[in-house]
Amino acid sequence: LFFDNLEIPADSLIGEEGQGFKYILHGLNAERTLIAAECIGDGRWFVEKASAYARDRVVFGRPIGQNQGVQFPIAEAHIEIEAADLMRWRACQEYDAGLNAGAAANMAKYLAAKASWEAANACLQTHGGFGFANEYDVERKFRETRLYQVAPISTNLILSYVAEHLLELPRSF
Repeated sequence: LFFDNLEIPADSLIGEEGQGFKYILHGLNAERTLIAAECIGDGRWFVEKASAYARDRVVFGRPIGQNQGVQFPIAEAHIEIEAADLMRWRACQEYDAGLNAGAAANMAKYLAAKASWEAANACLQTHGGFGFANEYDVERKFRETRLYQVAPISTNLILSYVAEHLLELPRSF
């Protein structure tokens, strides 16, 4: 949709003239923080689902969760989710304080999306073939959490932002 030569009355102006793009970016920080929260919730779901299955699934007379090869990926996923949650709260605090929350919001979204994806992989691996059975809901959530690696902002764009704005590296594109 394009508007050419559209006149808007001065009393319809919201905010400061010429600052619209900055306002949009500020709003996107809230969106990234919200997506981080969703990823954290998904990650916790995967960790809980994997832990419950690992406790309940008995093979050769013992729960599979007794094996470190099953325990460690779930524990690692839990740690990464909790770390992402801390960054999410930092982004929320900065945004609520009216600070430029761009760095914290981007890093929160990156960490949470990555942690959720790793938790999804640990959950699917724990369930084995049953992870693809509809009644466990793992495969559905697995597909959903993959989305956040690429949307609403891709992990590559976040890495580019951090490299340029925090590490003062030359813009890569």
